[in-house]
Amino acid sequence: MIRSMLYATDLGAYALLVLQHALALARTFEAELHVIHAVEPMGTFAESVLQSYLDAPTLTELQGRGVSAMMANIERRVLDNFSEELADGERDLDLIRAVCVRQGDPADVILDQARRLQADLLVLGSHSRVAEAGVPLGRTAARVMRLTPVPVYLVPLTQVPAGRYP
Repeated sequence: MIRSMLYATDLGAYALLVLQHALALARTFEAELHVIHAVEPMGTFAESVLQSYLDAPTLTELQGRGVSAMMANIERRVLDNFSEELADGERDLDLIRAVCVRQGDPADVILDQARRLQADLLVLGSHSRVAEAGVPLGRTAARVMRLTPVPVYLVPLTQVPAGRYP
């Protein structure tokens, strides 16, 4: 029985297409739909640039409150974008139980969130960009598929959605 679903999004060109699949499944199974988006941590170079321009207290505050504020802002923007893009905006948004944005490696974030929510099904796209010839899965999708004990609904992404570009 599917009661809880986790839709993992990179907010790329295919996000709406994969979301539509997730919403249809949530309606069919009358399941809770959770959304997760991973923000990759700042690289070493970016951190060293910040360290050279900011004093230690300012850098600490930025890393603490700044990152939290940024994550909350992304969560709001995700919901706003979904609302604008969906045909049945409010009705579809009512199916989404929560949007969570977390920092970390995307596959690790997805797997951890699935565990936390005790998700019965993961929904994700096969790629974040236009599929390269001969590459059946993107890095994150392949890693999630390999490591998760949860069933995965994988949306193949072979064409650019109308009106969108990668």
